[in-house]
Amino acid sequence: MRSMRIGLLTAGGDCPGLNAVIRGVVLKGTRLHDHEFMGVRGGWRGLVEDDIELLTRHQIRGLSKQGGTILGTSRVGPYGEGNGGAARVKETMARHGLDALVAIGGDGTLTVARMLHEEGVPVVGVPKTIDNDLAATDVTFGFDTAVQIATEAIDRLRTTGDSHQRCMVVEVMGRHAGWIALHAGIAGGAHAILVPEVPLRWEQVADWAQQTADRGRAPLVVVAEGFTPEGGEEVTTGGVDGFGRPLLGGIGVQAAANLQELTGIETRCTTLGHLQRGGSPSAYDRVLATRFGTAALDAVHEHDYGQMVALRGTEVVRVPLAEATMQTKAVPREQWEEAAILFG
Repeated sequence: MRSMRIGLLTAGGDCPGLNAVIRGVVLKGTRLHDHEFMGVRGGWRGLVEDDIELLTRHQIRGLSKQGGTILGTSRVGPYGEGNGGAARVKETMARHGLDALVAIGGDGTLTVARMLHEEGVPVVGVPKTIDNDLAATDVTFGFDTAVQIATEAIDRLRTTGDSHQRCMVVEVMGRHAGWIALHAGIAGGAHAILVPEVPLRWEQVADWAQQTADRGRAPLVVVAEGFTPEGGEEVTTGGVDGFGRPLLGGIGVQAAANLQELTGIETRCTTLGHLQRGGSPSAYDRVLATRFGTAALDAVHEHDYGQMVALRGTEVVRVPLAEATMQTKAVPREQWEEAAILFG
């Protein structure tokens, strides 16, 4: 089989592990197949604006431990107004002699990849999201690192909360799925975990906080940014992201104000925000990202386009991009209820 020229891009929000995927793809492709690689700068924007450069083996040495993405990212998509769609992508690929693309990203990125594949663009997807909310894969890389970062923050906030007998509220990421809040909350011993999948009354959360205080402990509450209280509305910053979705943020501050009013306990809020996306990936995420990268290269080498690599159990498999973007993986009510037994 002849050698190929393959384009790599990272689109959407960044997360730890992206560089490990890039390294896995390039190392296997150059060592086993003598393929050549081009880095698409700034996600899909690089294909829209023709911002592409040669990606050599030298550039990816020691990259698995490095956070962020050496290719850069953006939320610009080829189907945005005036961006040219699949026709522009094909033109840019032809100009650089690209035989195929590996698109690394979350739901938005993979949806674009699916649409391009349906219009004849040879593309393979790699799932990335710290939210762990893609239903077609058991786990996405970046999630483990985000949970570790959030857990460490909870541990630190617990000591200052105990010192002052304050209620500490920690707001973590999670627009539609509360996996980070659930896992970090359990790991950090939170006294209440608030997720988008389970609306609750503030009075219930205050009751858990009061039970904790009555035992002489400082309450600690973890809330996902997409949590909506029973009878309330989603809390936003007033802006929108690159996909036109409202920017979330502020539910932690609202939670702190309500809990202090209902319990009389001095309450503080810490919003972790993009801290959860930054820094070096965990060992687990480095391994998973590398496996995804090498598996994606295999799919491209075999011309098995329109697929996304995924983790099922301990095996890396391929699933159609259409299946990969079909639904969000939400926290099951029963999993949250298992944790809720420990609240208060």
